[in-house]
Amino acid sequence: MSLQEETSSTKPLAEDVEGKAAGRRTNVRWKLFLLLLVLVAVNYIDRGSISVALPIIQKEFNLGPELVGLLLSAFFWTYALMQVPVGWLIDRFGPRKVVTASCVGWGAATAASGMAGGFLSMFVARLGIGVTEAGVMPAGGKLNALWMHSKERGRGATILDAGAPLGAGLGGIIITWLIAAAGGWRTAFIIAGIATVVLGALVWWYVRDSPREHRGVNDAEAEYIEASHRAEDEAAGLTKGEARRALLPYLKFRSFWAMCFGWLGFNGVFYGLLTWGPLYLSQAKGFDLKTIGWSTFVIFGAGFVGEILGGFLADRLREKGYGANVVMRSLLGASSVIVAGGLVGVTIVADPIAAVVLLSVVLFFLRWVGLFWSVPGTLGGRTNAGVLGGAMNFSGNIAGFVTPIVVGFIVGATGGYTWALLYFVGSALVMGAAVLTLDYSKRLPV
Repeated sequence: MSLQEETSSTKPLAEDVEGKAAGRRTNVRWKLFLLLLVLVAVNYIDRGSISVALPIIQKEFNLGPELVGLLLSAFFWTYALMQVPVGWLIDRFGPRKVVTASCVGWGAATAASGMAGGFLSMFVARLGIGVTEAGVMPAGGKLNALWMHSKERGRGATILDAGAPLGAGLGGIIITWLIAAAGGWRTAFIIAGIATVVLGALVWWYVRDSPREHRGVNDAEAEYIEASHRAEDEAAGLTKGEARRALLPYLKFRSFWAMCFGWLGFNGVFYGLLTWGPLYLSQAKGFDLKTIGWSTFVIFGAGFVGEILGGFLADRLREKGYGANVVMRSLLGASSVIVAGGLVGVTIVADPIAAVVLLSVVLFFLRWVGLFWSVPGTLGGRTNAGVLGGAMNFSGNIAGFVTPIVVGFIVGATGGYTWALLYFVGSALVMGAAVLTLDYSKRLPV
């Protein structure tokens, strides 16, 4: 069945359900995803804080580029390894409990990193942040499958994932301001950790595992979402209770591996710029701490805007009747080409402002790939969205711990950033091949 046929067949059902439901439909799902956007933004402020403060920390701890690479990668080691286990926990116990526990844990670990006395203790604290933050994004993917109508999941995915560039951009300003206001990076990290624990309490108060459990959701909104779920299950040939929790059966499908490699390539670019970007601006372009903060805000702010617009564009095209494969392959394929070309341009231009402009263009289009957070729900349905999201994020975060180390050795060996930027170009090409291979149109028969 084509997307247009599926939309036509389910529209009367949705309209009939809405007509029977009492009162105007509430919009709690959008408020919930705005909260998730804030949560992910804080997540990236915390995880990226070390990159912003790195010029100071590097001098204080007397670290060479190789040790800097190891320190930047520490978070991703445990973050990646926890993805599949935490995805299973989300499917088993629900996203609300996992996200709340994550907030409390990573807040404590962030505060602990502010008390580090040297490389080893900072390394251990960063490992702890990786463990505790692991549940946030897979839980967001699960909530997208549980809370969003099928025609809204592009926006849901990008609102969720847009917290990453927003947090990375704001983090540069907030952390530099906190460092100045608190008199040092240590106090700034402790304050950020306490704020995260408070956010965890807000998540527990507002987030629910399904629309029916939320007091603010009326029957019209709940039925609107559930009608979409029923239509998806019928299209997949499933009856209630037929789906089973599993990961291994998905390993035989091309789309599963395309999902994983697409996120791997995406993160090879994004995490490379997130971790080494501030130091690149400092060492290659001569920016001071304040200028780094504002430049980071501009670059990653462009990513935030691009991601939100990408989600709206994808859903608008779907509403017009274009199939999922046409929409996703066109948008994400174009994104990959522009990202690779922009990064090549950064290696050529010498002017610092031109480099910031090009990096802003790269982030604007790179973040369209945040649409991938709708893919676990598409391929695995609501039952397995958590574990598939965990598998996808595990693959992506292999790039998270490999990239900082590789870039550290490249910079140490060459004394510059040209080959590091070309490494990012290679990651963009991997991303491009994967996004064009994945079948976005149907649930995998597991």
